[in-house]
Amino acid sequence: MYRKEFMSLAVAEARIGIKYKHGGPFGAVIVKNGKVIASGHNCVLKEKDSTCHGEISVIRKAEKALNTYDLSGCELYTTAEPCPMCLGAILWANIEKVYYGCSAEDAEVIGFRDKKFEKMFGGYSKKLDSTLEQKDQEMCLEVFEEYEAMEGEVY
Repeated sequence: MYRKEFMSLAVAEARIGIKYKHGGPFGAVIVKNGKVIASGHNCVLKEKDSTCHGEISVIRKAEKALNTYDLSGCELYTTAEPCPMCLGAILWANIEKVYYGCSAEDAEVIGFRDKKFEKMFGGYSKKLDSTLEQKDQEMCLEVFEEYEAMEGEVY
């Protein structure tokens, strides 16, 4: 069940990442049974690793915290619609529900290529309506606008 405070934590993670120039405005939180298991943000720039998206970062942390590769029963809150790579990791980890704020179109507005990949993979997110649910877009757009205003690096 969706809880706004968890999306607020994902936004806070995104702000940490952009403050320290770790990467774009992408933060994520994994929750199980109403408890935060892990939080993380995009570290593509910090790690010089194109795969270090917020969702990947938080999945790695949650799996270590729970000492398992199976995140069944977990929910993921993220500031943006997962890209194909992140969605693949989410599915492999058995995360059952993803709440995201900004769409691929919103990411495209500030210069990110998410929409390109959405088109390339045939509208993958629309095929997973039971897994993906957009919530609190306005809250997440604020951090996108902050990143754009500071002229953060787009990759």
